[in-house]
Amino acid sequence: MLLEQESHMTPQEISPWLSRQRLEIIFTLITLVSSLTAFFGNNIGLSAEIIAGLYVLAFLCGGYYGLLDAISLLKAGNLDVNLLMILAALGAAAIGQPAEGATLLFLFSLSNTLQAYSMDRSRRAIANLLDLRPSQADVRRGANWVNVPVEELVIDDNVRVRPGERFPIDGNIITGSSMVDQSPITGESIPVFKQTGDPVFAGTVNGNGAVEVLVTHTPEDSTLARIVQMVEEAQGSKAKTQRTLDRFEQYYSIAILLSTALLILIPYLFLGESFKPAFYRGMILLVVASPCALVISTPASILSAIANGARNGVLFKGGAHLESTAGIKIVAFDKTGTLTTGQPGLQTLIPYGDTSSEELLKMAAAAESHSEHLLAKSIMRAAEEQGLDIPATGEFQAVPGHGVEAEIEGSTYLVGNPRLFELKEIKIPADLTAQVGIMENKGETLILAYGAGKWLGALGVADTLRSDAGDHIRALKKLGVQHVVMLTGDHSGVAKNIAAQAGVDEYYADLLPQDKVRILKELQEKYGAAAMVGDGVNDAPALATAEVGIAMGGAGTDVALETADVVLMADNLANLPHAIGLAKKAQRVVWQNLAFSIAVIIILIVGTFAAGLSLPLGVVGHEGSTVIVVLNGLRLLGYRPKI
Repeated sequence: MLLEQESHMTPQEISPWLSRQRLEIIFTLITLVSSLTAFFGNNIGLSAEIIAGLYVLAFLCGGYYGLLDAISLLKAGNLDVNLLMILAALGAAAIGQPAEGATLLFLFSLSNTLQAYSMDRSRRAIANLLDLRPSQADVRRGANWVNVPVEELVIDDNVRVRPGERFPIDGNIITGSSMVDQSPITGESIPVFKQTGDPVFAGTVNGNGAVEVLVTHTPEDSTLARIVQMVEEAQGSKAKTQRTLDRFEQYYSIAILLSTALLILIPYLFLGESFKPAFYRGMILLVVASPCALVISTPASILSAIANGARNGVLFKGGAHLESTAGIKIVAFDKTGTLTTGQPGLQTLIPYGDTSSEELLKMAAAAESHSEHLLAKSIMRAAEEQGLDIPATGEFQAVPGHGVEAEIEGSTYLVGNPRLFELKEIKIPADLTAQVGIMENKGETLILAYGAGKWLGALGVADTLRSDAGDHIRALKKLGVQHVVMLTGDHSGVAKNIAAQAGVDEYYADLLPQDKVRILKELQEKYGAAAMVGDGVNDAPALATAEVGIAMGGAGTDVALETADVVLMADNLANLPHAIGLAKKAQRVVWQNLAFSIAVIIILIVGTFAAGLSLPLGVVGHEGSTVIVVLNGLRLLGYRPKI
């Protein structure tokens, strides 16, 4: 079949492919017109020579590309349905039935054209992503801004992007801020705020602010370009079912040719039947038993599913991985940055003495206002969210590994861990000391605050669970995932707290990378195929061990794009149920197509022997089933999870 020859397209091959596609349409139309004209030739007064010439034209146009593909495969020592169709059409002509042979070639050519058009939609859904990237970019050259082709951009160039324009290249914002629509890359439906230092990706859309970007990747190495390249490679990587069908097609085609020969020769040589009806029945068998729909049933579905995933921020790195994802029985999550935000947040406020919660938070934020530490930023963020009026800070000193010392409103304030107060020889009250163990059990880091000669109280800071983590874990259960676990290197107090909030079935704490590998192997032996979801960096051994390694937040992350089997481009857990649901839906569609294809072949073969099925009806049944399985597979392009 034509599709078998064109399923491994590269961008450079798209233009020749379109030329062939247009020619196939033209040849199909010529086949139809010349066949109909020849069929009604006697009625419109055409000579026998002209009618014969019209049939020859129909055969040439209808069988041209099929013959080329058949010859190409024969040179490689392979057979496919193209050869079977060509032989059947020639056989019909040989016994004086050129109209039926022309009908076969027309429907076969039409079927291939429709398949090619439909499957091209899947491939071009990804290839068209490259069109999202502008062809030109405004770049600083000395003191001036000049417009240059994107291909001329180099690393460390300064690029200007106005409101509403698409980013032409990957880079980091160096001036300005804006809301950015990242949906072409990550599948996120809501624009993301970007400011100085934040990464942006080629093909995404700048919102309301003008920004300058420092180029960090060449055009051919941008996240967008790598996604397109990987999806094209994935579409060329066949699923296990497809590889099995490819091997089956070779043996099956040989069996059909031998069966056809026996069906012709045995009645003619040993049963006294005349040659013409025996040969005609053999040609019908050759058509109806051809595995065209069967062979195309899997790639039609796999390519559509891969295209759907890529457009929604899920990158399957091959049909085999899509197929494996459908069979997942257990999902193991890393904790930090996967189930949690990866950013500490203020969890607990314990004021001391006559200090109020507002005063404790306000003065702690003032003391930490000049600190760059993540814990300090979480306290500042909490104070800003509450709208507190934070006093100005005078002299400031960071004490690495301990905390900070700051002058506020003429008094000295200390904010930090217990070691800071040991260093300053300030005794901590017993009731505050008791909070150390309590907060550790809750998975929080203790921060003490002291100032103006009195204790202000204690603050607890911890990594926070993603707000939607529980919802997505429940969604996984609805999709048939039997067991959800969390694997973390954090201590058991933190793990217990996060696991309870997330609603996982089981958790393992205090793990080294090799421990995660060991536990994953044990879980797979107990429950079946496991998926490991991590950040693609420190979870690399576990990602490689799992049946399916899923890297989360892969946009712009080289390690995530390279190590995992499936990459969730956005830092968004919602993409995980989409990936698993899509894989399971694709598996169901594949089996639907296989069952339908086999059923049609059986019905047509039985009809050939039991009901004297005619060649035109056999052709319609064969080619119709092929188009139906392709269209059924294309439904996956529009898949959305119903969760």
